[in-house]
Amino acid sequence: MSYLWYIPNQIEPGHRGDDTSEDQGWGTLGHSTDLARTAEDHGWEGALLGTGWGRPDTFTLGASLAARTTTFKPLIAVRPGYWQPAHFASSAATLDHLSGGRVLVNIVSGLDNLAAYGDYTTDPANRYERTREFVQLVRRLWTEENVTYRGEHFAVENSTVVPHPDGYPDRHPTLYFGGASEPAERVSAAEADVQLFWGEPLEGLAERIERLKKLEGEVERRHKPLEFGLRITTLVRDTSEEAWRDAEAKVAGMAENAGATPGYAAAGNRKTAVGQRRLFELAERGEVLDTCLYTTPGTVGGGGAGTTWLVGSADEVAQALQRYRELGISHFVLSDTPYKQEIIRIGDELLPRLRALNSTR
Repeated sequence: MSYLWYIPNQIEPGHRGDDTSEDQGWGTLGHSTDLARTAEDHGWEGALLGTGWGRPDTFTLGASLAARTTTFKPLIAVRPGYWQPAHFASSAATLDHLSGGRVLVNIVSGLDNLAAYGDYTTDPANRYERTREFVQLVRRLWTEENVTYRGEHFAVENSTVVPHPDGYPDRHPTLYFGGASEPAERVSAAEADVQLFWGEPLEGLAERIERLKKLEGEVERRHKPLEFGLRITTLVRDTSEEAWRDAEAKVAGMAENAGATPGYAAAGNRKTAVGQRRLFELAERGEVLDTCLYTTPGTVGGGGAGTTWLVGSADEVAQALQRYRELGISHFVLSDTPYKQEIIRIGDELLPRLRALNSTR
């Protein structure tokens, strides 16, 4: 089981309603370090770092946080097209070696402002085929020496990464990957270590997990079985009544300031993504699905992991997450705002309940 938080890595304050101002350090290394150290102190193994063109470079932030923490694992989002695979494999292996095996990697293939950094591979089929090659080559460079590889998108000759990742050759940084389209799922089934889902109802994720397991055989997966993760917002309060009151108030504020809160308004290119469309369509089935999956945020500007929320008391949200665990999900990336306050609240109140539930089953 793995429990990670989320650090927004955003210069502009107010991300998803966070109340930290520039005067209080928002957007600085000191602020991100404080979030990472707070996560360490309250039961989190690490955190996903926000990424996108126009934000601070995610790998640089991940390296900086690893140097300023002891156990914190940065889940560093990277894009094929922004990185060349051998360059990335060397950089990540070096950081993993220096940090004692604390690097996690999230491969991102969705559209971004690609032309801003010179990437013009916009066709989805080509983009995902390039991603498959990228992950395949990075994995080989982390586990082999004198690698020669010639693909459609990348090639290396007699390439050896030095230093090796910590624990070479038996381990390397865990490779997370997301995406709900057919090309994305084929990449995940063949090459990823963890398929990361957004917050869908249990039935939908059960179907996707079953499909991915079948795909592993079709694509002749050569690695250990694919694992599964969930990236979702969790709004936790002392009682169910308090949680729903605060959730509805937060959604009302989002509706009042539609498009004005950084991190809530879904980017235009994200709205075309298969996974994002799946989340937006959930609101047509009801405001609350399963026991406490709140779909209304997606109707007022919530995007990505902020499209659906699990809302309730710590016991209720723990039970909801345990149901995902029973489907086979073993990696959880949770968050809510204000970030620091919720690192503490959810770390102290929710994580012990989740660990207790897992220990008894």
